[in-house]
Amino acid sequence: MEILGQLLNTTLVFSTALIFAALGGIFSERSGVVNIGLEGLMMFGAFAAAVGGYYAQEAGMGEWAPWVGVLSAMAVGVIGSLIHAVASITFKADQTISGTVINFLAAGSTLYMVKLIFEGSGETPLIDGFSKLPVPGLSKIPVIGEGIFNSYPTTYLAIILVIVIYFVLFKTPFGLRLRAVGEHPSAADTLGVNVNKMRYIGVMLSGLLAGIGGATITLTTTGTFAHNTISGQGFIAIAAMIFGKWNPLGAFGAAVFFGLSQAIRNYVQLFEWSKNIPQEFIFMIPYVLTIIVLVSAVGRSSAPKALGEPYDPSKR
Repeated sequence: MEILGQLLNTTLVFSTALIFAALGGIFSERSGVVNIGLEGLMMFGAFAAAVGGYYAQEAGMGEWAPWVGVLSAMAVGVIGSLIHAVASITFKADQTISGTVINFLAAGSTLYMVKLIFEGSGETPLIDGFSKLPVPGLSKIPVIGEGIFNSYPTTYLAIILVIVIYFVLFKTPFGLRLRAVGEHPSAADTLGVNVNKMRYIGVMLSGLLAGIGGATITLTTTGTFAHNTISGQGFIAIAAMIFGKWNPLGAFGAAVFFGLSQAIRNYVQLFEWSKNIPQEFIFMIPYVLTIIVLVSAVGRSSAPKALGEPYDPSKR
């Protein structure tokens, strides 16, 4: 029972970053803008959280230091997403290429900045991230208490945001406009919706949430930022978004599935028989499952109709 509780807890810890990034991807792609750059935006967020958290910690901010890291990640994530938005919405560049550029830009610039700030070091100094926050009473429930109600603040925030974002997308005028510009931009424009403005908002929200996703990894799992901190988590988040059919609830379920695969990867290494298996094969588990899920999703997931199509108001 204790192992099951720990496995559930680890699953949610690994899922949290994926949930944030997948929710961000939903905002962007529901507005009609492909965002392959989630990996890079998470990298920007992880870097900003490590640097912001470090300096806040050095300034004696104590338990508030990780939150400074989160705010830094949000700001840098939005700035990074603006590059993608300007290129793909204003200048109508190929959205896939633009997102790929964000990934390369983040990989190179963050490593350069780390070396510049920390005198040639390949990673940031260790910082004190978030501590687990047990919910009084509920954390004592067998399995579920240890698994769900004894986690990091960011995990609770991610679960709450799934519900909030589902409501915003499907129950509010803003959500209707956002989905409209991703499905029928010319019709939305005819009804007075500023298509490009809504798309800018969608892409910026994706940067904000992906930035928090990257910060989550730095502030709960690694405690530092290096070139391999994200390691494909942004691409797994894209898979979760697609498998979840661009729906917050579906993306949450898919992210938890991928989080479980990472948790199993960690727990498999505790067994004696796993020592006969090359570690590379064990670490491949989440990525192999990602490929399998994407292949199985082909033909079953229906993307927004205008996804990837630049919109020119003068040609409506």
